[in-house]
Amino acid sequence: MSSVRPWRDIARRKSRQIMVGKVPVGGDAPISVQTMTNTLTSDAKSTIDQIRRCEDAGVDIIRVSCPDVESTAALKQIVRAARVPVVADIHFHYKRALEAADAGAACLRINPGNIGSAERVNEVVNAAKANGCAIRIGVNAGSLEKDLLEKYGEPCPEALIESALDHIKLLQDRDFHEYKVAVKASDVFLAVSAYMGLADAVDCPLHLGITEAGGLIGGTVKSALGIGNLLWAGIGDTIRVSLSAEPEEEVRVGYEILKTLGLRTRGVRVVSCPSCARQGFDVIRTVQKLEDALQHIKTPMSLSVLGCVVNGPGEARETDIGITGGGNGKHMVYLSGVTDHHVEDADMIGHIVKLVEAKAAEIEAGTAVSMDTLHGKAA
Repeated sequence: MSSVRPWRDIARRKSRQIMVGKVPVGGDAPISVQTMTNTLTSDAKSTIDQIRRCEDAGVDIIRVSCPDVESTAALKQIVRAARVPVVADIHFHYKRALEAADAGAACLRINPGNIGSAERVNEVVNAAKANGCAIRIGVNAGSLEKDLLEKYGEPCPEALIESALDHIKLLQDRDFHEYKVAVKASDVFLAVSAYMGLADAVDCPLHLGITEAGGLIGGTVKSALGIGNLLWAGIGDTIRVSLSAEPEEEVRVGYEILKTLGLRTRGVRVVSCPSCARQGFDVIRTVQKLEDALQHIKTPMSLSVLGCVVNGPGEARETDIGITGGGNGKHMVYLSGVTDHHVEDADMIGHIVKLVEAKAAEIEAGTAVSMDTLHGKAA
């Protein structure tokens, strides 16, 4: 069947599929969104509370750091409480990996080469096999092996790829194939080039991320450029946006990247103008209030909020619900792309929220279809 809009099509790289708990990663599975807790893992209650907030934001897989025995001791309770698979982040201490696998982690994030002797790598792989754990090989430009830094002089795509292939070999030599790989860097050019090279060299699923990307705004821009560039090229099976912000913000940004590329849809896709002197209402504050008020909506649908009639009617024709600013505090509301009624300034926010909730309920019940689907934009 031919595409409605072929210029929007993305041909995904063919990778084999693994399971992280109940979540498929790779193959034709939806691209999953991950984040990582920043609480002390040993504080099970705080960690579970944070995981719950991330689950509400839509996270598919969540990672917790396990730097000490107190963390892996708490992991069993955390895994039991979480509704999504939990990845245990392990560095250097191979015993933490064994404990995490036994505690029910769905995946171990390790660098096999950092675990130590061949015997220790064997123990970790055997524990993963025995507990049905996947493994995520995490190569990072900031912690490359000394011999590779000496060989290449600095972190470069070739060094990251060689490190990944060395770690992969350690697993494959032990007949372990349930792994995915990341080659992260804080430099967007370095990360993208490394991922592109690795994508050609292996068939395993790839975990995308621009590491240490920065704060909410700067990190979002860097992540959107890096992760978005790769996804647009068809590369990537699961993503984590690394921000100096709360983990639920990482989840929201991750979904926005996927929504922009038409790879996943979740919640309300907002189309809004930057506002100008023509605006009939305060667009910026209105959008902020609506985004906050609609975070509970999980149903994929669209809302346009434009301040005047220049582009308002055209955008409203493409969205499930639209509002366009008018004169004297009266604004036009569009339903399924068609002009329907007016709303006053004072009632606007509450009115739009009710319309979105009603439309979402109709879509969920199967009595209505999102305009995104009708226009070939839905994933």
